[in-house]
Amino acid sequence: MELTGNTILITGGGSGIGRGLAEALHTLGNQVVIAGRRQQVLDETTKANPGMRSVILDIGDANSIKGFAARVVTDFPALNVLINNAGIAKPENLAADAIDVADAEAMVTTNVLGPIRLTAALLPQLRKQQNSTVMMVSSGLAFVPLAMMPTYCATKAALHSYTESLRYQLKATSVELLELVPPYVQTELGGERQKTDPRAMPLDEFIAETMAILKAGPPAGEINVKKVYPLRNAEGDHKYADVFMALNEAMSADH
Repeated sequence: MELTGNTILITGGGSGIGRGLAEALHTLGNQVVIAGRRQQVLDETTKANPGMRSVILDIGDANSIKGFAARVVTDFPALNVLINNAGIAKPENLAADAIDVADAEAMVTTNVLGPIRLTAALLPQLRKQQNSTVMMVSSGLAFVPLAMMPTYCATKAALHSYTESLRYQLKATSVELLELVPPYVQTELGGERQKTDPRAMPLDEFIAETMAILKAGPPAGEINVKKVYPLRNAEGDHKYADVFMALNEAMSADH
């Protein structure tokens, strides 16, 4: 992915990792368009970054995605980069006497079906460009799950698998497939506590290391900061069981 001269759409671009990427790429002179459900959050981000644009999108609304994609292509005909970053995360108690699957269904819709639908709607536009990129934001938890968040971890594992297949199918086209694999980062994804949790990687450090990897060219299409190595490489290093137990015992102690 070239780091300048792009027109970039970032879902969930008003906060957290999405905003961090948006601001870093905007600073490099790209036309950045952020999308999300909360107008106030989008407005705060664009106001702080003159020239950045925003559009409202509920990634969980299947009926609106095709129309949204058509409007974006009309308004930004040079669009050549899609970053699927929007996501939600909620803990689930599967040992409860009664299990409400509403949260699970919402996570699957937002975290998996949303990126699949939006990517499919924008691929004709992206394939027209001489060079284009689709970046999927998965998670280190795609590779070693946090048991208290079973559906969230499963959605990220699904997104990783989907990205692998999409990359292979599009290998003869102009579309590059990248996967960003964040570790535990100080954002609001898991609530206010996560934003200041000392065990989480500071957001600015994560964005800086991510941009350095992008500049150098991510190996095998994956962007892995060093802090995510223990999760990403657990199975390959034959340490999966140990890493799984350490992760889940440490997090269980807090709840």
